[in-house]
Amino acid sequence: MAPAHIAILGGGLTGLSSAFHLSRRFPNSLITLLDKETRLGGWARTKRIQVKGADGKEGIVVIEAGPRTLRPNAKSVLELINLLDLKSSLVTVSKSSPAARNRYLRIPNHAGLEKIPSSLLSMPFSSLGRTMLLGGMRDIFSRRNRPPISDESVDSFLARRFGEKIARTFGSAIIHGIYAADSRMLSLRAAFPSMWESEDRGSGSVSMGFLRPVRKTETNTNHHYELGDVMDLMRDVSVYSFKDGIGSLTDTLAREIRKKPNVRVYSGVGVTSLRLSSGSKGFEVTTVSNETLHPTHVVSALPLPRLHSLLPPTLALPHLKTNPYTSVTVVNLVFSAPSGSSLHPPGFGYLVPRPDSGYTAEDAGILGCVFDSSATASQDNVDGIVKLTVMLGGPYPISPAHVEISTILRNLSIHLGVSLPQPLAVRIHSNANCIPMLGVGHVERMKDLKQVLEQEPWSGRLEVVGAGVGGVSVGDCVEAGRGVGQNWA
Repeated sequence: MAPAHIAILGGGLTGLSSAFHLSRRFPNSLITLLDKETRLGGWARTKRIQVKGADGKEGIVVIEAGPRTLRPNAKSVLELINLLDLKSSLVTVSKSSPAARNRYLRIPNHAGLEKIPSSLLSMPFSSLGRTMLLGGMRDIFSRRNRPPISDESVDSFLARRFGEKIARTFGSAIIHGIYAADSRMLSLRAAFPSMWESEDRGSGSVSMGFLRPVRKTETNTNHHYELGDVMDLMRDVSVYSFKDGIGSLTDTLAREIRKKPNVRVYSGVGVTSLRLSSGSKGFEVTTVSNETLHPTHVVSALPLPRLHSLLPPTLALPHLKTNPYTSVTVVNLVFSAPSGSSLHPPGFGYLVPRPDSGYTAEDAGILGCVFDSSATASQDNVDGIVKLTVMLGGPYPISPAHVEISTILRNLSIHLGVSLPQPLAVRIHSNANCIPMLGVGHVERMKDLKQVLEQEPWSGRLEVVGAGVGGVSVGDCVEAGRGVGQNWA
């Protein structure tokens, strides 16, 4: 029997995806979505600002406070593009473009930026390429050396298989870009499960494991996605966004959900408690206005510590407070740039590896910088501008001095090797506790949590999903929402 009433706690991307797919799966069930913010969409936040270009003409520039581009490997997101009719809004970057081929690192105590080799043939001709080659050879020719463990940090894994230089230079930088976290603390199995599996498949060698075919299982063959012709549109695409930014996805989802006859949306309505109803197999969800809802099933798409705070001590769930969350300051900069001039090299942007001295307040605190005017220039209708987005914080201790514009411009000028002018526009976004840091052992802890939720008194009627459970990417969040309630019919 279909659920009578489903309450979804949290209106970020996972909550929106949950509401959308549940409303299709259970068209006769009442679905109530609650979020404390009046704006739905969580950390996906797009803004449009008016600036004057180098030619003196005014126009609109799209900036992002959260995710800005997506990779075409998440079928759950491609499915939404098809179902929400967003194909005409796509902005794509081809695999052959400079934004796809050129990515850089800012090596501490080195001048300027160093380009990451984009092909095997180019590797011997750069110091980064030679580091990559030596790391790959070490992995291929080293014996199996995994200790008797069920998980380890990303840094430990990369150092063990590819060497400490690969772990520090590449591993820490990649984790800065994805998780804004310290790679020495992040779970490999949670962040990159395919690398752990490839080590098994390659008899110890990760590289050889990637070359061997993955055995098909029911879990990766039985999913059916309604993709239409979206896969054809993504055939040569490296990354993509939308004409009006990533917010197009969440805004369209929210509008579509509000149209559903079986969905109620309570935006600007926070939840104060979640408990089981006495004498019935249902829940009591109390809001800040002291209204009590009585759903038969609940989806929590809240940060795990927030869910913990809603539950009474007698119903406490395991591991909800184990993982810390990282905070990121995002700074959008828009500059005037006359035709023919450039403030950055052609490419997507750069990341900064962990300093040799560790994370200190004396460092600039910059995790990386995206050259938005290369990757998503077609979003803007004004000529002669350059967009940059700087990410700061994460494992760095950040003070107000770090985010002073004069300080950021000085540090960027050193990184880029040019003297940056005063920007036309600046937007600073402090994203507090925005990304869960999935610590070592996370996968096993989430298995424990799922087992508890399947047993009495929950009996599978509460599902806990979101970035703090199954992954932080947009694709992970959409997929998590897509999968809720599959055992409720």
